[in-house]
Amino acid sequence: MAKASIQLIHALRETAQRLLKGDKYQWGHMGSCNCGHLAQTITKHSKGEIHGAAMWRYGDWREQLRDYCPQSGLPLDQIIDQMAEFGLTRQDLEHLERLSHPAITQFLPPDQKYLQHNKREDVVLYLETWAMVLEEELLSKVKLPAWQKSTIKEAVYLS
Repeated sequence: MAKASIQLIHALRETAQRLLKGDKYQWGHMGSCNCGHLAQTITKHSKGEIHGAAMWRYGDWREQLRDYCPQSGLPLDQIIDQMAEFGLTRQDLEHLERLSHPAITQFLPPDQKYLQHNKREDVVLYLETWAMVLEEELLSKVKLPAWQKSTIKEAVYLS
């Protein structure tokens, strides 16, 4: 699973909001699909630039991720490098393209467990759920000393 960070959580939510507000979505387009939209957010490249970078090698995101080599110098590999710097793994991106990571799908609402990988609303739900999972992971690591906890309680009772 991706390394939880405030930056990644923000990127996931920003991507979900762009999609929710109507940004062009096309699952068969390397720059406008699930991974393509997150790549736009992280790299600040346009959908056309991302799609163009992918045309240097054959295949969709899954195939490109399988053939990924950080030393290749290929444009899409450089984009994947930037996404990895945000804490994402190749497996995260493979799952994003299919909306299938078990650590994310287990937290979906019971009536929405079976997402369609090429449906905008399902992508938004997956991204938002992923952000929530990473946020919970980050929050679980925050430990306040006991004296700070009691000071907070006292401040609440005194006001």
